[in-house]
Amino acid sequence: QVRLVESGGGLVQAGGSLRLSCAASGRTISADDMNWFRQTPGKEREFVAAINWSGGSTTYADSVKGRFTISRSNAKNTVYLQMNSLKPEDTALYYCAIVRTTYRGQGTQVSVSS
Repeated sequence: QVRLVESGGGLVQAGGSLRLSCAASGRTISADDMNWFRQTPGKEREFVAAINWSGGSTTYADSVKGRFTISRSNAKNTVYLQMNSLKPEDTALYYCAIVRTTYRGQGTQVSVSS
């Protein structure tokens, strides 16, 4: 059974930082491209960042470019999202997903206070 488990969310003040983790089990993700998404109630899911299987290529939404960094450790079967200079508008449920599959995690809540 494939599981993706996010962690690292929490409440932080504007300008602060958090590091999210997405740990995979039941599947080796070293050959998978991975995405981070975020969602707030009543809004469409928003793409945040993507990383290819090797970590050599990354893509970011304009809204987070220069503030967030996606990375991965294939040895740990884990993908990360380093979030700096957080803003209240970054408040959302963040979850990871394996590209071109239906596998996604349950998410971790990030709340940024002004």
